[in-house]
Order: sequence, then structure tokens, then C-alpha cells
Amino acid sequence: MRDLPATVRARARDAGASAWLENLPRLVASLAAAWGLRLGVPFRDSTEAYVVEARRDDGAEAVLKILIPRPGDAAAHEIAFLREAGGGACCRVLEHDESRGALLVERLGPAMSDLDLPLPDRLEILTGLAAALWRPTAATLPTGADRAERMSRLIRIKWTKLGEPCTRAAVDQALAAAESRRRAHNPHGAVLVHGDIHQWNALRAGDGFKLVDPDGYVAEPECDLGVLMREDPAELIEGDPWDRCRWLSDRTGTDPRAIWEWGLADRVATGLTLTVAGLQPVASQMLAAADAIARSS
Repeated sequence: MRDLPATVRARARDAGASAWLENLPRLVASLAAAWGLRLGVPFRDSTEAYVVEARRDDGAEAVLKILIPRPGDAAAHEIAFLREAGGGACCRVLEHDESRGALLVERLGPAMSDLDLPLPDRLEILTGLAAALWRPTAATLPTGADRAERMSRLIRIKWTKLGEPCTRAAVDQALAAAESRRRAHNPHGAVLVHGDIHQWNALRAGDGFKLVDPDGYVAEPECDLGVLMREDPAELIEGDPWDRCRWLSDRTGTDPRAIWEWGLADRVATGLTLTVAGLQPVASQMLAAADAIARSS
């Protein structure tokens, strides 16, 4: 597909999903027919799915999303999470097809990343959205321990495959942090967490925002806050990185050490993932921040 973003194509090839790439035009046409959609312009900033504007037969605006197939049932988890979230702090699911990795969700407004909000304002809004989701759940989703193990596997494999784009010290620190969070997982204290809260995944909805593109976990709340520690890496290391960690902890009443450790692991794992997708300069910035924090530890 000529309108498929290069980052999605790169991620699909890295995941061994060449058959998905070849079949994508037919899959898009089939879903459009089944759900009565007229398709519009694809979203150019997607990284893990083909995402395109759509309009239903009744005139309602929506978004069609077809995820790259990969191990772990990502589509099933995203669907389960969004249905459990119920359309409050997250987008509403209108249609879904787990077997084909497809969702139809409500159309929202521009992303927070397009609105030039100052970092303190973004953190305030994003922590509020995260906290609105944190509640006990019986949904069948991966756990925080699963997330930590996945990060560790990814770091070990991609760091070597990519030619060691950050220091061994940063990798060792990230792996130790992931292992600490794996061991700390407590199913009795776990809640519904989004797993990828940042300004590109928060879209305008009325006079507020809603989240999109969840990973979906049952984990400690600090798992979400670790994402906010990995984001805006250049700003993070301009001062004391612990300042942001303490602010997140005070704002949400959570454990600063757990937030810090999730941030250490997520920063390296995501930096490597974005390197594969060719998303620069943010990938290099994340890994540079990981190196700087490792040097100062």
C-alpha cells in the first residue's frame, strides 16, 4: 500500500509480517465492506498499525485501525482494555474483529502533541487520564510481570541486533529495573493500566482529552507513570530526572522508586523499538538519556 507509513512498514518487516503487508489492501477493503465504511486519509504518524479515517453509512465519523500481527494477541488485549475502560478516559470501540486484528473506534480531535502545550500542563493532564483508568479489573490482560519480562527480552535481543546503540551500563540498569518490577508484581494490588500514555496518544475530546492505542495491562499504577518518565527525554536530563519522578509520585500518591524503575526499563526498551522503526531523533534522545542517567548513578 503506497499510503502505508514507512514506520509501520519497518515494524511489520521486523515482526516478520510480510504476509500481512501483502494482504493489507484486501483486508482493508473487506473490513470497509463489512462495517459499511467510506475510507479517507490514513494517519501518517502511526507506528504499529494501519490507521485511516472512516465514515460510517449513517454519517458518523470513525477511525479504522488494523494492527500488525505479532506474538502476544495485541489486538485482543487492546479490544479488551478499551471495552473495560468504557469510553470515559479512552476512545469508544464501535466495532472489532480480534481474528483480523481490527478495531473501529470513535473519531477524536487533534493529538496533544499538535497543540504545543507546555510540559507541566501535559503531565498534569496525562496523569489525570491515567488515574481515571486505575481500578481493579477481571479483564483478561497481561500483567505487570509480563510487561517487565517482555521489556527484558526486547532489550537483550534488539541491543545486540542494532549494534549496541547505547551503553552496556544503561542496558544493565534497565534489565535490573525490569527484574525488580517483575518480582514486585502483586495481583492483589494490580489495576487496569494503559501502558503507553504520552502526548501522541492523548487526543482532544470536547474540552478535554481521551486516550487511544493502549497496550493494556493489569499492573501497578506506577507502570503507567514510567512511560511519562521515558517521554520528553531531552527535557528530562536538562535538570535532575528525579524531580519529574517525585512530581509524578506526589501528584498520584504512588511509589517514586517503582516509577523510577519502570522509567529505566521503558526508556531503553522504547528507545530500541523506535530505532527499529526509524523514528529519529527521539529514539537516539531516549537512549542518550538512558546513558546519562546510567553515568550519574
